[in-house]
Order: sequence, then structure tokens, then C-alpha cells
Amino acid sequence: MRPWLADTRASYDTVAADYAHLVRDALDPYLRSALSLFADLVEAAGGGPVADVGCGPGHVTAHLTGLGVDTFGIDLSPAMIRIARRDHPGLRFAVASMTDLPLAGASVAGLLAFWSLIHVPDDAVPGVLTHFHRVLRPGGPMLLGFHAGEGTRIKTQGYGGHPMRVHVHRRRPEQITAWLRDAGFTVTAQQLLDLDSPLPGAIVISHAGPPSRR
Repeated sequence: MRPWLADTRASYDTVAADYAHLVRDALDPYLRSALSLFADLVEAAGGGPVADVGCGPGHVTAHLTGLGVDTFGIDLSPAMIRIARRDHPGLRFAVASMTDLPLAGASVAGLLAFWSLIHVPDDAVPGVLTHFHRVLRPGGPMLLGFHAGEGTRIKTQGYGGHPMRVHVHRRRPEQITAWLRDAGFTVTAQQLLDLDSPLPGAIVISHAGPPSRR
């Protein structure tokens, strides 16, 4: 396992319980609206299973399920998955890395990565997005949420004061959309969030194009 992946997994195993408590009711009206739109797009594309990649304790997986979407969760952290299974026993969760998704090609109708790309280094993002494109059906929607801006910092403490070691990347939306287009996605919408906060966010919606013949 690459060092940044190992650090991310160990860090979120350490903070899993406190993180789950913190985010349990963290979906504000803007995020709920984005998830509702995403659910509508999945239905418009024909419906089917949706992967919540980097699902953490499963709160967004459960929210989408409540909107009628057949959602399952994937996360790198075994501790997060144990909490997700405990708190949402009727839903499906698995431990896996977004760098090597154990999903068949064109097997999901939609994909969500809600602030789960923020610890992925720049040189690994294109490969991750290629995996996302591979597992999505042509035309399937994808919703990405991320920290907007520029720069990287190392997070050494968080969520209950526990030690962590993860790089937190802020990215300009135009960088994300460029990576998406290179991976074969068509970008359809973009929204900036919390512009006056110390850590603004952004949401980008795209759709998978046909598989590359190169």
C-alpha cells in the first residue's frame, strides 16, 4: 500500500468514532439539495446501483438510500466500515481503495465521492477518475465534492483531538473539471459553497462518456 494510503487508513481508523458523531447531522440544505438532484439524475439515467466511494460512517449512503437510490458504500478504513454497518445494518458496505475499485466495468449507475478525494495526491487523481469512469455505465452521473482553493496542508490532529497524518488538498474547480474531461467525463454542473468560510467547498456533477477505444 502506498504510504499516503496507509496514513489515510490509519488516521481514519483512529478517529472513526468521533468523526461519525461529528458528521451524523452535517448535511446542510445545499448538500441535501445536491444529493436530491443527483438522485434524480440517477433515476433519469435508468436507475441501478450507486457507489458512495469514501463513504466514511455511511451517513450519506443512508441519505441517498432514503431518497430511493440503491446505494452501497466503499471506504478505505475498516473502522469506518464497522461503524457504517453498525449504524445502517440494512445497507451494503465494503472495505476497498478508490485507487483500485473492486467493481466490474460499467457496473454502477452512478458514483458519489463526497470530500473523499481531498487526501489523494495530484499525481494519483487522474488514475482514480479513470477507475470511476471504468465502473460507471455510459451516461451515468457522478457527483464530486471537495475543498475549493489552492494549496496543501498536513493534518496532524482532528476529530476528538486524536492524532492524524493526512495531506489535505484544496483544488480549483477548473483543475477538477480538466481532470474529469481527460478521464472521459462530460461536466454538466458546478457549484461553490461557503465562499466566506475559511474552508469553502465545491460540487461538480459530470456524466461518464462511452469507454475509450484507445
